[in-house]
Amino acid sequence: MIFRFLTSGESHGKCLNAIIEGVPAGVKIDIDFINAELAKRQVGYGRGGRMLIEKDTAKLLSGVRHGYSIGSPICLEIENKDWENWTIPMSPSEVVLNEENIQIINAKKITNVRPGHADYAGALKYNHKDVRNILERSSARETAARVAVGAVAKCILKAFDIDVLSCVSQIGSVEANLPDDIFEYKEVINNSDLRTIDESIAELIRNEIDNAKENGDTLGGKFQVVFKNVPVGLGSHVHWDRKLDGLLAQAIMSIQAVKSVEIGLGLKVASTLGSLTHDEIFVENGKYFRKTNNAGGIESGISNGENIIVKAAMKAIPTMKKPLNSIEIDTKNAVQAHFERSDVCAVPACAVVAEAMGSIVIADALLEKFSHDNLFEMLCNYNSYIQQISKR
Repeated sequence: MIFRFLTSGESHGKCLNAIIEGVPAGVKIDIDFINAELAKRQVGYGRGGRMLIEKDTAKLLSGVRHGYSIGSPICLEIENKDWENWTIPMSPSEVVLNEENIQIINAKKITNVRPGHADYAGALKYNHKDVRNILERSSARETAARVAVGAVAKCILKAFDIDVLSCVSQIGSVEANLPDDIFEYKEVINNSDLRTIDESIAELIRNEIDNAKENGDTLGGKFQVVFKNVPVGLGSHVHWDRKLDGLLAQAIMSIQAVKSVEIGLGLKVASTLGSLTHDEIFVENGKYFRKTNNAGGIESGISNGENIIVKAAMKAIPTMKKPLNSIEIDTKNAVQAHFERSDVCAVPACAVVAEAMGSIVIADALLEKFSHDNLFEMLCNYNSYIQQISKR
């Protein structure tokens, strides 16, 4: 992998950090664009109180000079505004254990685990007595850093005229049929608090979210991410770990609460005849084209020039005001699961995170195929390649 990144930070820690390696020199790194992407992640009907506290903005600390990447690792930082309320419970340094501080720390200690969260398995794996050591890092707060990294990846994609857009297709029991080309509705989607196209469907979804909130429950849903103008030939068929669809699936499955990923027709291939599954190829005026895109833009692990379509399903958030039955890890006593400030529904935000993770994969595939030292060389190689395949 050429485009590599690491994130650090806890949900209520001082900040989130990301270090990105592999960004070629000469890429315009637009901090306003990065912050706009972070703002997109925070929008969504059904989000919790944390979104009222945090107004995420990123700081560029290294790897960029006068707005352009210089080829060295890029460091980003996102401050946690809520840190001022957690300086003692989440202090990286030792804390004086006087009576007041002990009370503050114990007030934030958690031993009741939540089914569906990392609490139980993480506490056992890492031998923690306080589940907060697990939930602080496993929290979806970490995805803010991923969105910032994905925004840098999108800066690379822009240079190749590759666009990406996500759209929510279902929340709870309310489902919408998406059009073949969601890019026609880009402005509508980006202005929707649910990342939907149809406002009548959106109103039904809001009602369902309201009902879940009233009942102390949560909702999951489905979304799709589409990449437009991806060239033929990214990825490879020769090894399992170079297949583009496998890399996309792993990246999006890594997002908190995502439980399934599909490419193109996805699960429907199981019930669809081969004659209706595979996308026939035609020629007109010397150019290849297809009338369908059931493959979702990827065949045998290689992009085929059609839009890349990735679909995913997010489970309902496991932190609920109406908690599930669980256990206390120290005593093994039956308890109700811990509740901490949470969202009722975060499917639109998850879709934005999936845009970021998918963009990282596509950017890395571009770097692998077209060189990665500097953008000028990449574009020269890209243009030469496009000219070459246009003659085939």
